[in-house]
Amino acid sequence: MAKAKLNYCCTECGGIAPKWQGQCPHCQNWNTLVEVIAESPATRHNPLSVQSQIMPLAQVELGEEIRVPTGTGELDRVLGGGLVSGAVILIGGDPGIGKSTLLLQTLAGLTSSQTVLYVSAEESARQIALRAQRLQLDAGDMQLLAEIRLGHILQVLQEQRPSVVVIDSIQTVYWDELASAPGSVSQVRECAAQLTRYAKQNGCAMFLVGHVTKEGSLAGPRVLEHIVDTVLYFEGDSSSSFRLVRAFKNRFGAVNELGVFAMTDRGLKGVSNPSAIFLSGHRADVPGSCVMVTQEGTRPLLVEIQALVETAASPNPRRLSVGLEQNRLAMLLAVLHRHGGLACHDQDVFINAVGGVRINEPAADLPLLLAIVSSFRNKAMQAKLVIFGEVGLTGEIRPVQRGQERLKEAAKLGFTHAIVPHANLPRQDIDGLLVTGVHTLSEAIDAIRNRD
Repeated sequence: MAKAKLNYCCTECGGIAPKWQGQCPHCQNWNTLVEVIAESPATRHNPLSVQSQIMPLAQVELGEEIRVPTGTGELDRVLGGGLVSGAVILIGGDPGIGKSTLLLQTLAGLTSSQTVLYVSAEESARQIALRAQRLQLDAGDMQLLAEIRLGHILQVLQEQRPSVVVIDSIQTVYWDELASAPGSVSQVRECAAQLTRYAKQNGCAMFLVGHVTKEGSLAGPRVLEHIVDTVLYFEGDSSSSFRLVRAFKNRFGAVNELGVFAMTDRGLKGVSNPSAIFLSGHRADVPGSCVMVTQEGTRPLLVEIQALVETAASPNPRRLSVGLEQNRLAMLLAVLHRHGGLACHDQDVFINAVGGVRINEPAADLPLLLAIVSSFRNKAMQAKLVIFGEVGLTGEIRPVQRGQERLKEAAKLGFTHAIVPHANLPRQDIDGLLVTGVHTLSEAIDAIRNRD
């Protein structure tokens, strides 16, 4: 038997190299090339559109974009308002976090208005039925297929013509014409490409469930994220009942939108006012505690930042950050030493964003530093005080986007005082909220000292 020709595919960018080498020649990442079987060219790649000739952009027919509500407001928020015909959505998260539960609930809510199909490539039909019974879902009209062969799945899709499909999961589906094992780079890439092609040609909204690596990123080649329309990530602590769904890519809506769910015995329930839940255990008289307003997409969200500063018991002080960027914490401590007059070189510093929230925006800089100052001095900040702002390396306080919306959200939840960048001062007074604008870090530290 002739030996199969081998290529090497990059797990980060999907690029192909004829021989193995330490660095990918396409994206320059190291140790990302894996062995795959080279497939011979075939006629399986059909155009996504029936008319594939050149045409002027002005002559392209534009129909009204009809969005189908999923019945779950938080999921609709992340998707940009609902499902779009032909959209392919990739959803990833840690095992057991609730991906299958959310999608089963979504399909059960769509059975009354749409034809739906749940393709389970990991669990048996009995397991899916037991989950639906446990969640007390009315899913009698839901079509279910337990299959891992891509050819049979596409055949069923052509026969049934469902409007919404779930593939759970893409890593366990395999194509017979490829000799590699299910979950390999070539299998995941080819199966995702063919399923995406079917969804585009037939106007079918499709969910693809993806596994994640131990680092928390989606397993498989990065080309999997490039070919889909929307990438959603499930976040949350397994010890907490709250789950966060964040959009990192969305061709039909805004990115970085956040949906908040609560895990109950009846499945995932949307949380309409997450700020009140994240602040439910907040005590204003505790040193090292500070409330900030972060912006997740179009939603302002109030989160408690906690800091603990303690004398180090070893020559190398510890710097631990949960929910905030570790490297940024080290940089901000240097700024605090130079421009705030507070040295933490002999102190252990621990930072935590309460509720399992991950904050990626620089608006957390100022509340983080003021929480550290509060813990270091062992003095609690004023009650009903909210803070946000970016801190520069020279100690200046930079403005952040959507400052007016952040302040209105804080006032709505009963906060009476705010410390913000001077450029974010509202043009008109906000009822019940006294806003103080600061230019530098030293001014912000003096502001909380005067309010002690």
